[in-house]
Amino acid sequence: MFDLEKWQEILSTLKQHKLRTGLTAFGVFWGIFMLVILLGAGKGLENGMTSNFGQVTNSIVIWSGRPTQLPYAGLPQGRRITLKPADVELIRSRIPEVGYAGGFNRLGGWGNEQYIVRDDNSGTFSVRGSQPGQAYLHSLNIEGRFINQLDYDEKRKIAIIGRGVQEVLFAPWEEPIGQDINIHGVNFTVVGTFTSMTTGDNAANEEEAIFIPNRTLRHAFNQAGWIGNITLVPKPGHDAAMVEEKVKTLLKEYHRVHPDDRAVFGSWNMQEFYDRIQGLFTGIQVFSWIVAIGTILAGVIGVGNIMLIVVKERTREIGLRKALGSTPGAIVSMIVQEALVITGFAGYLGLVAGVFALEGVNAYLQSIGASGNTFQRPEIDFSTALVAIGVLMLAGLLAALLPAAKAARVNPIVALQDE
Repeated sequence: MFDLEKWQEILSTLKQHKLRTGLTAFGVFWGIFMLVILLGAGKGLENGMTSNFGQVTNSIVIWSGRPTQLPYAGLPQGRRITLKPADVELIRSRIPEVGYAGGFNRLGGWGNEQYIVRDDNSGTFSVRGSQPGQAYLHSLNIEGRFINQLDYDEKRKIAIIGRGVQEVLFAPWEEPIGQDINIHGVNFTVVGTFTSMTTGDNAANEEEAIFIPNRTLRHAFNQAGWIGNITLVPKPGHDAAMVEEKVKTLLKEYHRVHPDDRAVFGSWNMQEFYDRIQGLFTGIQVFSWIVAIGTILAGVIGVGNIMLIVVKERTREIGLRKALGSTPGAIVSMIVQEALVITGFAGYLGLVAGVFALEGVNAYLQSIGASGNTFQRPEIDFSTALVAIGVLMLAGLLAALLPAAKAARVNPIVALQDE
């Protein structure tokens, strides 16, 4: 039941020592404020870093690496293993943990850009093969359309160009969809444009690319007998490292490569890198909590010390209350409530100030166009804020117990004689 007189009494007591109460509350305020700022800054870094991964964070890319280094099954060392479409079908049929497997080529190989011409405009860009419905795999926002099954089956000469390609080959007022571009002497019709879902330099690099049906690329540019790499996505609930190892083992068996010959098939495991990044930010969060809780405890200890002084100053009052019939529980409740009022109010102000500071930083980043960098959207989860307030109130309660216990033990006769 709400006791108005008790709350009026608590506020009156705090007002009697405004400076002391304010300085004590500031220590608690600063602890919560620092916690919000540190966690928000860590989240901003995490948002910026993870945005570079795009939509798929557990993909695996496997390619043919160095020639065999060990003889095996009667075959000499030095053999060059070439990946073929049959390898993709083998993986799909033999490894049920694989949710998606596709073969991809790049015109000219990895890192080689191609000379692209459109009327009087030209530029060098990477030309990549892809498959129907795989825009999400490349983390692309499509305007127009992406490759469909008919494009792939019929080896149609269509292209989807990035924003960087569009800016070079087309004037700002020109609509690229429906226009032709020339790739190595072959005309391709633009059916879509895209921007990258990643950020920073990754986005700029991705947007200077052209996607065409992989089957078209292989047949139009004399790559029909092989594929450049195999991209895999495990089914939900399956670890990418385990899938990667199983696929490599299967390919070694199929191509008769020695099990210990590890450099024949190169690979890139996105989940492994993503997990390392997540582990780093988990460490940052733990560090932030340690620093902030230390600051909060310093403030709360200050509250406890102030309450000890309050008990000393109000010894006669406490003795009189007990003489008039107040129970030890009522005395403890009075001291604890005063401590919780200071910690709760100061903590709430610290939380609000921290959230406003993060929102101000976020608004500033957006105003200067820096939202796509490695630091973006600093924020704090609502659940984290509740946990912070809960930790604060618990610490305030514990800090108030010693002064409250001391007040409860006051002897009324001795207290009334106190000067």
